[in-house]
Amino acid sequence: MPKKTNPVPKDHSQLCLQYLRCRGGSARLCTINFSLSVIQTLVNQRKVKITNTGAGFFVELDEVK
Repeated sequence: MPKKTNPVPKDHSQLCLQYLRCRGGSARLCTINFSLSVIQTLVNQRKVKITNTGAGFFVELDEVK
């Protein structure tokens, strides 16, 4: 009987969200090791937002309250 494998998403958007949650909800854009297309996908889905603090760009979780 073949083993069942869990489907792996083609992009790493869930891993990126998990990374941000572990970092307190935000991280500097230059320190993130995910591709810009993954970050752009999350921005398009309105799950994260990019802010310019003057000291650099930050990726923050966009929490809907």
